[in-house]
Amino acid sequence: MSAPERTQLDVSRLLNEAGHALTNRLAAALAEVDLTPRTQCVLIHALEEDRTQIQLAALAGLDKTTMVGTVDELEKRGLAERRASATDRRARIIAVTEKGRLAAEEGQRIVDRVHGDALAAFPAESRAVFLDLLGALALSRDEVAGPHAVRRPRGA
Repeated sequence: MSAPERTQLDVSRLLNEAGHALTNRLAAALAEVDLTPRTQCVLIHALEEDRTQIQLAALAGLDKTTMVGTVDELEKRGLAERRASATDRRARIIAVTEKGRLAAEEGQRIVDRVHGDALAAFPAESRAVFLDLLGALALSRDEVAGPHAVRRPRGA
């Protein structure tokens, strides 16, 4: 028995491997300042405007349990704190402390450097085209904007 003939390059695999490699580089670089890609992402989104844990989890692509652990870690390190929402007493706003703001600024310099190094692998004239195509591919899904896990039906 033989495998079916592939008529297209395995784009999913290539994007997955490229994303994994870049994430590993980013994690190693951020570890030097005691951050992770996840904590950096949460800090940056929390600094943009007042956001609840649920809103930040959606922006960072995190499930609720992972988000709670991430915020617990940020609080323990004095980088952020939970505050009551002014508009919904059930919700908690994640407020970044001054120490957290400074960490996020340093982290963003690292993120920009790692991304810049990755893009430097391309000729200068190809970078904008690559980013445009990658952005179009990321936005081309038929679902509502935002990451969604594919779930199997119950009982399957």
